[in-house]
Amino acid sequence: MNGEKVVRRLRRTWAGASPVLASCLFVVALAFAPAGAQQPQQGEGWTSTRHGAAGKDLNTVYFTDGKRGWMAGDGGLIYRTEDGGRTWLRQAVGTNDQINDLYFHNKEDGYLVAGNAIHFTEDGGRTWREARRFSPADFSGMPELYSVRFASKKKGWIVGSVSRRDVVTDSLVLHTDDAGATWRAQLVPSRDELIHLDFADDRRGWIAGDKGTILSTIDGGLNWSRQRTGTNATLYHVHFVDDDHGWAVGERATILRTTNGGETWTAVVVPGLQPRMTFLSVQFAGKEHGWIVGRGGRILRSDDGGRIWVQQESGTKQHLYALFVGKKENWAVGGDGMVLQYAR
Repeated sequence: MNGEKVVRRLRRTWAGASPVLASCLFVVALAFAPAGAQQPQQGEGWTSTRHGAAGKDLNTVYFTDGKRGWMAGDGGLIYRTEDGGRTWLRQAVGTNDQINDLYFHNKEDGYLVAGNAIHFTEDGGRTWREARRFSPADFSGMPELYSVRFASKKKGWIVGSVSRRDVVTDSLVLHTDDAGATWRAQLVPSRDELIHLDFADDRRGWIAGDKGTILSTIDGGLNWSRQRTGTNATLYHVHFVDDDHGWAVGERATILRTTNGGETWTAVVVPGLQPRMTFLSVQFAGKEHGWIVGRGGRILRSDDGGRIWVQQESGTKQHLYALFVGKKENWAVGGDGMVLQYAR
């Protein structure tokens, strides 16, 4: 991959967004810690603010409950809240690499991937330590780690790519069965760049990536098989709420949905969307209510399981790289420290 933005190749020339429909839910204002924060601004249904140094993107956001959450991004930037996002405090992780993803299996045990390294916490994110840093010698090329998920306390996976001279030469899937103490590479039926993964339980999991790739496992990651998606568009995010109901999004305005675990994927067409649009994250609160975020501040919402999507006003044109849907609130983060909050 090129040096513009390693994670998910997000800084290519894609179309921006033009909002159409606003949601009529109340807004809860954000009050951030003083350093690097700006006063909240309101879109219709979403409240926005910026956090961190100018030009630094936020690439991932995750909450373990309604109070405790994290957001992280460029230059090893990571912030933590213990009061539902009213205040955010910057943390030291011990890396200047771009943080691509973070995930908590429970309230105490969390993991993040930054560049070619894995970091972990055992105290609810108060402190972070490097667990493993991979080198080109490990894979005959430079590894880049994009996404991390755990299916149980001990079993976890990381996906990414291996590159030589900024050209992807192989996929990368790493597995641990000892809570991250050791990691080993797994063979999968794809050499394309793998960007995001999700698990519905300790046996069913999916990986999304370049050229319309979706891989699935039904045996806890012992074996992976390729699913037919009907597209060659890069898929940046996959999300399942149970063994059957899932969604994937990507470039060229691609939205896919399945109700049978990915045995069949159906493309969803949203009238009025330009085909050059790119969606970067999708998440549902149950089987019916879901959101999609993407480039140019694009936000879509569905209330029927992803059959029909309507556009929401985000109040920003910054690219939105990540989304977290909680029980009562949604969070989205993106370019130049953009943070959006949505109260449901």
